[in-house]
Amino acid sequence: MSDRVTISISDGIADVRFDRVDKRNALDGEMFAAIAAAGERLKNEPAVRVVVVSGNGPSFCAGLDFSTFESMAGGDTADTPRRGNPGQIEPGQIAHLGQQVAWVWQEVPVPVIAAVHGHALGGGLQIALGADIRIVHPDTQMSVREVYWGLVPDMTGTFVLSRLVRADVAKELTFTARVFSGTEAHEMGLATRLSDQPLQDAMALATQIAGNSPGAVRGSKDLFNRMFADGAAEQFAAERAVISAQIGSPNQVEAVMAGFEKRAPVYAD
Repeated sequence: MSDRVTISISDGIADVRFDRVDKRNALDGEMFAAIAAAGERLKNEPAVRVVVVSGNGPSFCAGLDFSTFESMAGGDTADTPRRGNPGQIEPGQIAHLGQQVAWVWQEVPVPVIAAVHGHALGGGLQIALGADIRIVHPDTQMSVREVYWGLVPDMTGTFVLSRLVRADVAKELTFTARVFSGTEAHEMGLATRLSDQPLQDAMALATQIAGNSPGAVRGSKDLFNRMFADGAAEQFAAERAVISAQIGSPNQVEAVMAGFEKRAPVYAD
């Protein structure tokens, strides 16, 4: 297991921590690979009854690392050979690596609780949305940030957003790429519960769930997911197709350069 993500298991609870503190747990290739590996491991841990996912340091996850944006602006694609390439998809999978770091929490057979604080931007927000339950600090800065960088929310974001909020709300958040608070996220239905101490409250909730019959809890998640996941594979494929047309395009490169240079972008129609 990479030191980018730690897992400790006690009393039926898997405590999963993102641990790239100096970068606010931003997503580079190593981080993508480590998060996916953590989820894959927890699919097959019979003693685990609940999973709590959180971020060490000041943030849950600040989204894509700037190095990843630079790679995209340079035209990296799913065929670019590098470790942790978020665009790579394994045979038989419905999600590429970038999607899997969010969707794997739905594939884990036990409840997954995200304890969210600081920042949950872009990919960080999509990972949080992949959990079954989100306990969020009111001051957390959140955003469906991809359009700001000339991208689309392709880490299962379009699918999960459509399940959690009204279509017009999902579109407004995506089209504007604006930052909103944990309090507003709760009002919209993206946060399950607000807390000034999200990790402690997530652990308390996990303890409560872990005290229930594990077969009944697992069975309940499976029943809900039969409906929740309907159409997921098709939507994930559509996300991959749309973002492939954007990565490395002149407007996407301009979005990245304008962001780095802190100026207004100039797009071609």
